[in-house]
Amino acid sequence: MTVGVSDNTSADAPLTNNTWYWREQAVNYVKEGGPHPDRPPLLLIHGFGASTDHWRKNIVGLRSEFEVWAIDMMGFGRSAKPNWEYSGALWQAQIHDFVTEVIGRPAVLAGNSLGGYAALCVAANHPESAAGVVLLNSAGPFAETNDEAQEGSFRSAVTKAVQGVMLQPLPSWMLFQYVRQRSTIRRTLEQVYVDKSAITERLIDEISRPANDPGAVQVFASVFKAPRGETVSSLLAKMNCPLLLLWGEYDPWMNSRLRSAQFRQHYTHLKEHFLHAGHCPHDEVPDQVNALMRDWLLNTEFAQLPSH
Repeated sequence: MTVGVSDNTSADAPLTNNTWYWREQAVNYVKEGGPHPDRPPLLLIHGFGASTDHWRKNIVGLRSEFEVWAIDMMGFGRSAKPNWEYSGALWQAQIHDFVTEVIGRPAVLAGNSLGGYAALCVAANHPESAAGVVLLNSAGPFAETNDEAQEGSFRSAVTKAVQGVMLQPLPSWMLFQYVRQRSTIRRTLEQVYVDKSAITERLIDEISRPANDPGAVQVFASVFKAPRGETVSSLLAKMNCPLLLLWGEYDPWMNSRLRSAQFRQHYTHLKEHFLHAGHCPHDEVPDQVNALMRDWLLNTEFAQLPSH
């Protein structure tokens, strides 16, 4: 089922939104570009609080050469927001089923932040769905050493105490009312974007609109409750496909150089680039990201995985 309006050659035009039903719930996705038998399709997976809209510049920039898909994870964007338990395991299942049922053949999974962690989970646990992985400032914990675990014990205790308060309905509801205000969204984006000119009213609209949907506050609370998923270390130990890392080097939420070293320690079959950007390089410096992804996609040998 298709809703919305088909875009044209402008990156500012709206994309066509489509609906796929998964576990009896509506999931929004975008598809642009025709099939290319000699290269895998590309599936773009957004971060926490974002949606397919956040990939608009990349979809428009890459669709002439690739079959490009983007999906709203359950609880975000235009997808349904049922009162479920939200976790990496849920999004992993959603993405794997989407590749299997809708795309129909293994895809390169490109994810930003939380979407990157979901992509890693799929590639590690459902290798038949992932031809390759592109991570842009990916979230997800690495396994701690004993020293790190001891140093982090106090911090962990404080975090658990804060979560204990925030899991209560009223504090959680009050916090969500604050974080979904346009002024708060703007301040958050100003923290994580180097180029402030990329923070447009349209971008703020695209983040604030889904946050006002029925069920959004329950999604927010559920994510706080979610248990920590598999470590990145364990996921990489199971993964066996090409990996591209694109780092916004000035991300205040993560030390990209440290995480780069951790990735390289656990996975040798990768390429990476550091960009003058923050947490969302695909939106902040889309031309650079599109060029790097295009070059990697066209020059990487992907395994010939069977269609579903």
